[in-house]
Amino acid sequence: MKTPLLLSALAVVIAAGQASAATSTAQVKDRDGNDLGTVEVQDTPSGMAIIRLNLKGLPPGNHAIHLHETGDCLAPDFKSAGGHIAGDRQHGALNPDGPHPGDMPNLTVPDSGAVMADGFLPFLSVGEMLQDGDGAAFVMHDGTDDYQSQPAGDAGDRIACGVFEARQ
Repeated sequence: MKTPLLLSALAVVIAAGQASAATSTAQVKDRDGNDLGTVEVQDTPSGMAIIRLNLKGLPPGNHAIHLHETGDCLAPDFKSAGGHIAGDRQHGALNPDGPHPGDMPNLTVPDSGAVMADGFLPFLSVGEMLQDGDGAAFVMHDGTDDYQSQPAGDAGDRIACGVFEARQ
């Protein structure tokens, strides 16, 4: 008879952990100020963050996407977002000391320009890295990431940016 009570208690603990997981959302815009959609990142009980992209109006092709260390997209070239969220790691999955917590695989955008995709960020903490004192930003580049060049994968110009805001 103790099993149902134990399972109920476990369910409450799991639900409480999920409810308190840090979540941040970015409204992404291009260089002309056009709204491209949202990117959401959430901490999980496993310790691996989940990122969800729901974007439209993107240029077709392959593009590097990263999480950048400063929550500022005011500069026309988006360089005010700073470098990648790096932690104590090097850039790129092909680097034995990588990847950065903010590194992600290249994104393939179809001719429609719309993308809905999920991914995992094993070295990222939303609460510590996106919701710190200077925030963080999502950035899309016009080129692809080679997954090894320092410090940013030779990904080209920044073409879209969104500042992360904490979500309750």
